[in-house]
Amino acid sequence: MFTGIVESMGRVRGIKRGAQSFQIDIQAEAILDDVKLGDSIAVNGVCLTVNSYDSQHFTADVMPETMDKTTLKHLKSGEYVNLERALRVGDRLGGHIVQGHVDAVGIIGAKEKRDIAYVYTIKAPAPVLRYTVPKGSITVDGVSLTVIDVLPDSFTVSLIPHSADQTILGRKQAGDYVNLESDILGRYIEKLLQTGGDKETSSLSVSFLAENGFL
Repeated sequence: MFTGIVESMGRVRGIKRGAQSFQIDIQAEAILDDVKLGDSIAVNGVCLTVNSYDSQHFTADVMPETMDKTTLKHLKSGEYVNLERALRVGDRLGGHIVQGHVDAVGIIGAKEKRDIAYVYTIKAPAPVLRYTVPKGSITVDGVSLTVIDVLPDSFTVSLIPHSADQTILGRKQAGDYVNLESDILGRYIEKLLQTGGDKETSSLSVSFLAENGFL
């Protein structure tokens, strides 16, 4: 599990492509001080497993399904990527709960400078927009962002200067693809409403969520 707070930008050192998958080698010395084999690291919002590392870089395998459903298949040597290590017990949850399971690929429809921030309009498929609400959270290339508005085929988010400088989103332009993960809480709420809050199927209830500020 992750938080959507990018720790560092890494750089792709190399890619070894196979018939249906590939291995990616990422320079990432800033986050490797406590890494272990089998650890999870989110790369542009995609949860990958470390299969080798040293003090400067790590490698991970990208499987066929991940290639099909994310932007990782477009990566090239020399490109920068957003990196976040998996959340540990006791860590602060600075963003929102992120699984690292990308729902779909979106495309930046527009990028507009507003004062010191950038506002992005991101075109997204219906399954993502279904769980996207104004002032709710969404993960874009591994970055936890607050939704400004939701349109019939897209949504808008604002990127503060810090996020623009410290993540790859600041380099993105109209026409670029991004990984999208909707807030998992929306899915749980939908499931709860579908079951009517049946105590036999869930320990949660609509009243509990409302009382605790989730609704």
